[in-house]
Formats: sequence, C-alpha cells, structure tokens
Amino acid sequence: MGKTTGFLEIERLEEHYEEPKARVKHWKEFVLRLSDADAAKQGARCMDCGIPFCNNGCPVNNIIPDFNDLVYRQDWKNALTVLHSTNNFPEFTGRICPAPCEAACTLNIEDKPVGIKSIEHAIIDKGWEEGWVLPQPPKSKTGKKVAVVGSGPAGLAAAQQLARVGHDVTVFEKNDRIGGLLRYGIPDFKMEKQLIDRRVVQMQAEGVTFKTGVFVGKAPLPAGINNYATKHVPPEDLLAQFDAVILAGGAEYPRDLPVPGRELKGIHFAMEFLAPQNKVNAGDKMPERIMATGKQVVVIGGGDTGSDCVGTSNRHGAKAITQLEVMPQPPEKENKLLSWPYWPLKLRTSSSHEEGVDREFAITTKRFEDDGKGHVKALVTARVEFKDGKMVEVPGSEQTIPADLVLFAMGFVSPAQPVLDAFGVQKDNRGNAQAGTEADTGYRTNLPKVFAAGDMRRGQSLVVWAIREGRQVAREVDLFLMGESALPR
Repeated sequence: MGKTTGFLEIERLEEHYEEPKARVKHWKEFVLRLSDADAAKQGARCMDCGIPFCNNGCPVNNIIPDFNDLVYRQDWKNALTVLHSTNNFPEFTGRICPAPCEAACTLNIEDKPVGIKSIEHAIIDKGWEEGWVLPQPPKSKTGKKVAVVGSGPAGLAAAQQLARVGHDVTVFEKNDRIGGLLRYGIPDFKMEKQLIDRRVVQMQAEGVTFKTGVFVGKAPLPAGINNYATKHVPPEDLLAQFDAVILAGGAEYPRDLPVPGRELKGIHFAMEFLAPQNKVNAGDKMPERIMATGKQVVVIGGGDTGSDCVGTSNRHGAKAITQLEVMPQPPEKENKLLSWPYWPLKLRTSSSHEEGVDREFAITTKRFEDDGKGHVKALVTARVEFKDGKMVEVPGSEQTIPADLVLFAMGFVSPAQPVLDAFGVQKDNRGNAQAGTEADTGYRTNLPKVFAAGDMRRGQSLVVWAIREGRQVAREVDLFLMGESALPR
C-alpha cells in the first residue's frame, strides 16, 4: 500500500449527513460524500493486512485494497476502472449496501474499519462528474437474442454484461419505469432515481432494449406486489422469440400477519405505502396514495423496509411513529472474537431512526382493534421471550398501542409465484426458482433455455448479491449460447 502506517496515523472519517430537522423536509439524498482529500486519507488507512478479508466479505468481490490505494494516490480514473471491473453499478451499492466489506475489514477488530463504502461512493460519483462513465458497445454482434424479465439490479447487471459481448438483449419490466425495487422499493432520500435513469441511457447506447409496463406471467398478482403493467406477454412468446430467457424479478411477495382485525382499513403492506410516494416524487398523480400525515403510525418489522417506512412517515409529518420487532433487541456491540470477519448481529440505528421513532423489541401483535367504523384504532400486543428454543408470550404483558396507520414490513416470502408458474419453473421449498450456481448447473432452471438469478432464485437479499448473480448468470447464458465466454464468473 502507498502509506503502510496510514491506519496508525489517520482516524476513520464518516460521511456527513444533513441534520435530521432539515432533511425530513425534502426527499433528496442527504449524505454528503467525502472530499477528494478526505477520501485519499481514508484510502491511506488500508493497512496492507496480507489477507484482504474485505474482498471475501464483498459479494461481488470488489478489489478493495487496490482501489483504496489508487484513491490514496489520487489516481481516480484507474480506481474507477478497478471498481467497475467487478461491479456494474457502484453508485447503487455505494449508497444502499450495508457494507459487509467493512465488517470484514481487519481494522474492524477495533471498530475502526476502512471507510470502504464512502470511498466507493466518492469514486463513482467523481467518475460520472468527470465524464469517465461511457457506453461500452460491443465490437460485433452475435445474432443471439436474450430476454431478461425484471429490471432490478440482477436483471440490469445481466443485461449490461450480455449486451457488451454482442447479444441483443431486451429487458421486460412490469412497472412503468425501469429499476424494480430500486425504483419503487428504495425511498428517494436513500437513492435518487436519476442514478437509475442515467444507467438506462448508457445501456441503451450499448444496445439494450427496455420494455416497461409489460407483465410476463400469469395474472393476477397477489396483493402487496407493485404492478403498473398495461400489457401482458405470455411466457410462450418469449420462449419462441428469444434464444435464452433470464428470470430476474425480485422477491416481492410480502409476509402477512393474519391475526384478528387484519381486514380493517388503515392496515397496509409496506410497498403499498412506499411505491406511490416514489411515483409522486417522479411527477405522477397519485390521489389515492396512503399518507401518514398527522397519524399515529405503527411499523411492524425491524429491518431496512421498516426503516424506510419510518423515514417516509417522518417526511409526511406523522404525529408519532412506533416500530415493532418480534426478535429480542440485539447487543449494542458484537463479540468480535465470535463474529469477525463475518456480518455481526448487533443493534443498528439507521438515519431514519435518528429522525424520530419509538422502537420496541421482543413484542408481538395479537390483534387489531376497530374504531367502530371499520378502521384500525389500535394494536393489542404482548411481550415475548425464548424458552426451550420456542418463542412464548410473557404472561400479563399485554398492552395497547394506538394506531391510525399500520404498515407491514416483515420481509418478503418469495418472488411472484404467477411468474414462475406461468413458465413452469420448478421451485424450492421456499417458493424460489430452483437453479443452482455450481459450474454444472449454472443458474439453469428445469427448462432448457430459462435461467434464474437474484432474489427470484436466492430469496430476499441485498442489492450487492443481486448484482453478483446478474453478472454470473450473464456468463452462464453467454456460455450456453456461444460455447465459451470471456465474461467473469
């Protein structure tokens, strides 16, 4: 590394956030990226540790020590080349990835990992500003046609890789804009959607065709799944017109909570709440959207989607927000000897939590109460604890929490089953497309030319895993079509 003693001399520097009182008044990103000089100092902290655990901690295997060193030397253009060699969309991961690479950093043993995510953020934003991110059209065409169903990070990564080696790629998206859950599942204050739009322009210049508002599968879709399709295409058409088909839809089927009172008005899945707000931010008219303004909001689910509901409710001007999690509160600090270099279980406080929320752990919802007019007015809850490996209710712990709006953010069970059923794809016991990742299975389903990748194959996961699988399935499809491939595995 360029400065072998950097980790001894320079402290970790976090990216700065706009103050909560200011940022809840708008929908723009509020994370301020590092200056070139600060990024260089953070790159200097990479300690030449000998075994770069960060590489293995990163699902796309970013070559992290190399781009850290290049940023330290202020060789930004080569840093961008190294970053793009493993990651098609670092502007997405540099904003919304939880950074398992930092958890795996050797310096994280003392809670001061290299700010890898902030360096990645700085590299890609500078690359766009300097005009270094350009289309990479193929030198020649293969004459092969590939359909990609789903335009989330897995579908986009697969499409871009395949287009760059000369295949004619068409991406089908059921919603009215490209991006999948990046578009309608991630609030704009975490990732502005012009980041997706400029990648779409780049990919179109590389030869990718995008078709929005097209649902490929068997209607109707279950409640809770966004669907702005105006056209239906049966799978048979794709199988007849294309040499290969990649199923890359997200794990969108939400987990429900079938307790008494579930039918009351004012109880919604998270995506019914989040997606319309993103559409409004994009300029659409959504008169029927769900608003949290002036309401007692209860979010059930303690993960990222729940946090997004909290941030959105704060921007609506909710009266009060409570977030419930059935699992016990994790420790504030992990046991490094047990967890490092793996992703640790510990209490995490998001930027949305900092904006205002009352968090409750080890609590379950028993029923919803009616206001007498068919609308929810409260939740009846109880404390829970683990005994003999089972979760049991704590006697006498019932309490009532007022609620005008209840949002389910308890995770996603599986991809949309009507898509898999329409194709006739075999599923695993969790309802995901059954397709192995080993060299002999290569993301193939039980159908001869149908592949599956991303959340549709692995279940609910991170954007960085989706990009990895999109890149890998692209290689397998290229190998299937051409008998060989220069794409990375």
